[in-house]
Amino acid sequence: MRIQTLSPALVNQIAAGEVVERPASVVKELLENSLDADATNIVIDIEQGGTRLIRVRDNGHGIVPDDLPLALSQHATSKIFEPDDLERITSLGFRGEALPSIGSISRLVLSSKARGEDAGWSMKVDGINPASDVHPVAHNQGTTVEVRDLFYNTPARRKFLRTEKTEYSHLEAVVKRVALSRYEVGIELSHNQRSILKLLPAVDQVSRERRIAALCGNAFIDSAFSIEHEAAGLRLWGWVARPTFSRSQADMQYFFVNGRMVRDKLLSHAVRQAYADVLYHGRQAAFVLYLELDPKRVDVNAHPAKHEVRFRDGSLVHDFLYRTLHQALADQRPADQLSASPRPSMSPTPGSMSAGNTGGAGWGSRPAVNSALDLRETSEAYQSLVAPSLAEAQHTGVPNTPSTEDEQFPLGFAIAQLHGIYILAQNHAGLVVVDMHAAHERISYEALKDSLQGEGIRSQPLLVPMRLAVSQREADLAAEQQSLFSELGFELDRSGPESITIRQIPSLLARGDSEQLVRDVLGDLIVYGKSERIREEINKVLSTMACHGSVRANRHLAIDEMNALLRDMERTERSGQCNHGRPTWTQMSIDELDKLFLRGR
Repeated sequence: MRIQTLSPALVNQIAAGEVVERPASVVKELLENSLDADATNIVIDIEQGGTRLIRVRDNGHGIVPDDLPLALSQHATSKIFEPDDLERITSLGFRGEALPSIGSISRLVLSSKARGEDAGWSMKVDGINPASDVHPVAHNQGTTVEVRDLFYNTPARRKFLRTEKTEYSHLEAVVKRVALSRYEVGIELSHNQRSILKLLPAVDQVSRERRIAALCGNAFIDSAFSIEHEAAGLRLWGWVARPTFSRSQADMQYFFVNGRMVRDKLLSHAVRQAYADVLYHGRQAAFVLYLELDPKRVDVNAHPAKHEVRFRDGSLVHDFLYRTLHQALADQRPADQLSASPRPSMSPTPGSMSAGNTGGAGWGSRPAVNSALDLRETSEAYQSLVAPSLAEAQHTGVPNTPSTEDEQFPLGFAIAQLHGIYILAQNHAGLVVVDMHAAHERISYEALKDSLQGEGIRSQPLLVPMRLAVSQREADLAAEQQSLFSELGFELDRSGPESITIRQIPSLLARGDSEQLVRDVLGDLIVYGKSERIREEINKVLSTMACHGSVRANRHLAIDEMNALLRDMERTERSGQCNHGRPTWTQMSIDELDKLFLRGR
């Protein structure tokens, strides 16, 4: 077979295979064009899940009549002009493939009126017939793209489409993501002549949260807190759900980079690490987050459909995201959970970095813990952290008089102990129920981490050094990151082009699989540029120690002892969840209690 140039129609259909997977893909491309045209209002009409009709109308800049044929030509765009422009892309679409690709597999009508023009203009194109001439049409300023009979001339592609309901659900998800990316744009969506969404422009915090509630549900926004942090030329802002609001799937995770919705494994990994200490096993975090940075520092041309991005300095981005979210979650206190306003600050509150100094003897006074102690010995030594005697608690200076007027103490004051498991407390809002073991477990765990951080991670030498066969790249990394491994208690030497030797390991991990842990850390360094695996393994040991050292069920506590625990909870990082991610306390308001007993009816 001789080499020959493909026809434009075939080229467009091949390009459509990359750009257009289903009706949702068409909607995504058209909405991005509208946003790039600075539209402030977009109306989307859908029929039969998008297979019969997709119509997107906007009030953007519009297209002048001479440019309409170019808009339907491959690799014609108004968004980039020279190679240097690829280094600083600020638009959502820029390749000039979407409209001609969509037109090659559908019946497409493009109508537009540019700013300053007296009339609108229109032209048609489909996958079989040549494009029509440009002709005048009544049209307001902006652009309308009407796509009918998607894949009508490619029956093999059409066979792979799912049911109308399934295709529409994918399409609606795209519209929701776009609505979350641009709050200043009003968006309307209808399906089969039935109005589905009608979102007004959101210009302030309240209206933005109202839009999030409409798209993600009231439960999400009620459980979320806003964050904003800027450092090293990176800015992260948005809403993060508290760990008590988690999902079985990652279906409520929205991440935008410079306004572009992305699915990126580096970003996902950083978020998972930030939630690792507070999320129940197997559950997924929920968030709506926005990362902003210089366009030169991110490559948005890494995927044909632009779902993925590539950062110039992935390690910096990963570290910034992890530390920001980790600290934001740590800074949450019962007072923040009981009140949505004022929003918590990204700056650590006084005492938030140390769970050891919580005021008074008893629960707040903790001995330093030797990280090299045997687990059994440490657990026994840590029994001193259980509730002090009544005589000791009386000297803590902690108020023990219940008062609904006193809002200084968010968790209120203890009034009883239930079945030796739960503490019942009264605060200004109503009733607080605390799982005393879970709460003490978190307090103990944070104290152990603080103690370990102060003393450093102790190491112990191996009687017989362990030699590992690795790849050359892994051996290079082990040599480059010796200081990192040393800080975490490991001593590694490069013993050959493709081998390393482990000479010392952290004392707390003496019973673990050090070889596999080192291999996993090197794998993380290759993929993400960072690794927290060693700290995570150490934290697992500390978590077990805290669990063994915490007060058990059926341990009778005096009122003063219970109040001392409540005060410690109010000061301890991540006190809303135990070490396993389960909630440590819950609130029932007076209104909720009244409803239970039909009061006021």
